[in-house]
Amino acid sequence: MTPLAANRCRFRPGADQGHYESYFLRANHPQRALAFWIRYTFFSPQGRPQEAVGELWALCFDGERKSIAAVKQCYALDTCNIGRDGLALEIGAARLDSASMSGAAASGGHALAWDMQYSAPHPPLLLLPAPLYESGLPRAKALVTAPGADFSGTLRVDGEAIDIHAWRGSQNHNWGSRHTDAYAWGQVAGFDGAPDVFLECASARLKIGPFRTPSMTLVVLRIGTQEFALNSLAQSVRTRATTGFFHLEIDARARGVRITLRMRAARADFAGLAYANPPGGVKTCLNTKLAACDLTIEQGGQPARSYSTRNRAAFEILTDRQDHGVPMLA
Repeated sequence: MTPLAANRCRFRPGADQGHYESYFLRANHPQRALAFWIRYTFFSPQGRPQEAVGELWALCFDGERKSIAAVKQCYALDTCNIGRDGLALEIGAARLDSASMSGAAASGGHALAWDMQYSAPHPPLLLLPAPLYESGLPRAKALVTAPGADFSGTLRVDGEAIDIHAWRGSQNHNWGSRHTDAYAWGQVAGFDGAPDVFLECASARLKIGPFRTPSMTLVVLRIGTQEFALNSLAQSVRTRATTGFFHLEIDARARGVRITLRMRAARADFAGLAYANPPGGVKTCLNTKLAACDLTIEQGGQPARSYSTRNRAAFEILTDRQDHGVPMLA
């Protein structure tokens, strides 16, 4: 899939079936426990397309000060523009294209503003098998348009400027007619001492009528130009995963390859976010960009390779539960 196809916007204003579509960008400081997450979203509730809005979300995670600044601001759809021939979004005065982003948002006593450029040196990474991106199921799709992107520019948090220089992360795209019912998602854009290793993984359960499916777990790992995609539907139900509010463990085995990983973070590293669901209701996202991750890959009798990071992993939990103890920040 080309970057142009990976970023194609599926949202159609006025459509009745309900839709969400997000383009999010995230990156970590090369050495320090600092990270940002910025999301441009279009949201339309099912049966009420006249209530569709554009949303700006921005979070700054400061592990040194033990603080998280989170903001969300909504805009009427007539103040937004959706590019059709490539990534060229406008939400209010905020802009996003395939090489830069700028904007500002404020809420809850915080104000964040950003003006950055980013690279897209690597081909898109597909978390799902390619044919599923144009099919009706699953109803939620996700991919990484620019894995291993480098960001430079400025992020302002409550008036304080943070110089962004060679922070590594990604530009991502997800969309659908409803959110996945429950998931744990993780991403590492460069492990400590191994900047060319990129991990994308997720473990999810879907609700079909009154029933929930077994856990389905997908893992895609890139080491340089070599990709290990353990993400077929059959593979997804064979892969073992254990999840909690603050940890994810995966053991995936296929075709002479075994990938094991553990991702975790402290409760205080998470921000609680309220995600409206197009069919109705609200999901809770527990979101951190300062998680730790340990990963080992074994392949065909070769020596095992292990990678780790103390605080460069993106980690999210989507849940309906309210007993997580994480403050809701946006």
